[in-house]
This record gives sequence, C-alpha cells and structure tokens, in this order.
Amino acid sequence: MGDIAVWVAALTGGTAVLASWVTNLGNVRAARVQAEASAQAQHRGRVRELRRAAYLGLMEHAHVSGELYRRVRDAFYRITDPGQQLTRFEELRSELREAYDPLMHSVRVVVLEGPFAAAEAAQGVLDAAQKVNRCLWRITCGDADARDHFIELQGAYLRDLGRFAEAARAAMEAS
Repeated sequence: MGDIAVWVAALTGGTAVLASWVTNLGNVRAARVQAEASAQAQHRGRVRELRRAAYLGLMEHAHVSGELYRRVRDAFYRITDPGQQLTRFEELRSELREAYDPLMHSVRVVVLEGPFAAAEAAQGVLDAAQKVNRCLWRITCGDADARDHFIELQGAYLRDLGRFAEAARAAMEAS
C-alpha cells in the first residue's frame, strides 16, 4: 500500500504542476491579448486626437481667410471711392498673404494625418483659396470681370470648406 500512496502522490503532484503550467500559459496569453488590445486602443485614441487637432487647425485658419474674403465683398459695396477701394483691397491682399501660410501648413498636417478623403478635401480648400487670392490680385490690377469672378470663387471656397467639414466629420466617426 505504501507504493500506491507514493504513486498517487507523484501523479497528483505531477497533475498539479501540469495544471499550474497550463493555467500560467493561459494567463500569459490573456495578458498578452489584453496588452495588445490596450495598445491598439491607445493608438486609435492618439490618432483620433491628432486628426481632431489637425482638422480644427485647418478650420480655424480657413475661417480667417473666409473672414477676409467677406471683408473684400464688404469693400465692394461700402467703399464707393475707387482709390479708397483699391487701398482697402491692397490691405486685404496683404492680410490674406499672411493668412495663407498657416492655412497651407494646416492643410499639410491634415494630408499627413489623413485619411485620404479628408486630405483630398483639405487640398481642395487650399486650391480654392489660391484661386480666390489670385482673383483679388486681378481686381487690384483693374480687371473688370474679376469682381464677379471673385464672388463665384468665394462661393466655391465656402463649398470646398463645407466638403472638408463633412469629410472630417466622417473620419472622426470612423475612428
């Protein structure tokens, strides 16, 4: 009977060690899966915050340019003296040149952060701003058709900005 007790004890001990090893292996795998899931969640959160900051930066800079375009339109209607109007347009062109670099930088950040639809829409805003700014230059050169063209281009700029806002919203909902 003593031999059987030793065998039972050895078998029970071996089973306990094996069970412990299997349990430990399962715990290690579970911990690894949990760590990976946590890392992925942190990464998604970081990407979301970086995109959000990029989108807000672009919206802020685009708003500055949009406000300056509105002031150009106001000058069309409020200033009747051609000399004063030209002076005001030159002032606004200078302000738009200063506003363009931050707008371009924010578009580049959006292009970097993505996704493609938001980057493409951001580039559309920048392209529209370039067209409006060139048209203002044509106004200061005395181009008779430039005023009507400016108003059309300003509308296109606002539509492109709206498209960007929609693309940014969709990107934020997807992330």
